[in-house]
Amino acid sequence: MPTTEITGHFTFAGWKESPVTEEGDLPRLAHATVTNAFSGGIEAEATTCDYAITYLTGGTGTFTGMELVGGRVDGRTGTFVLEERGRFEPDGTVHCTFEVVEGSGTEELTGLRGTGGFTYRHGETEVAYTFEYDLG
Repeated sequence: MPTTEITGHFTFAGWKESPVTEEGDLPRLAHATVTNAFSGGIEAEATTCDYAITYLTGGTGTFTGMELVGGRVDGRTGTFVLEERGRFEPDGTVHCTFEVVEGSGTEELTGLRGTGGFTYRHGETEVAYTFEYDLG
């Protein structure tokens, strides 16, 4: 089945981070619960996202996360989960790729498969994303 590429933006609607290891130690681990709002090809008012973060220095590190997205993809309604992996740099830039967790699509998104990504630059209020998908 051919894939479809869509684009849009998301905003951080909430970010709550807590340390897992001591603040002064490096590398250091943290946990963050995040809420995002998507517009464009993916429309979702409030996602639920959970990140595990590794700080390698004061301003660099990596993260992995799972994001539950309930809303619409190209007008089709349902829920799905994105598995996310990324890194952040000293200037605040964040690079992230994500993939739909196989079997997580519901309703009109049953069978959804796809990958995408984004680059966030420090100070941006909206983050552009790309998403390439098919419905199996």
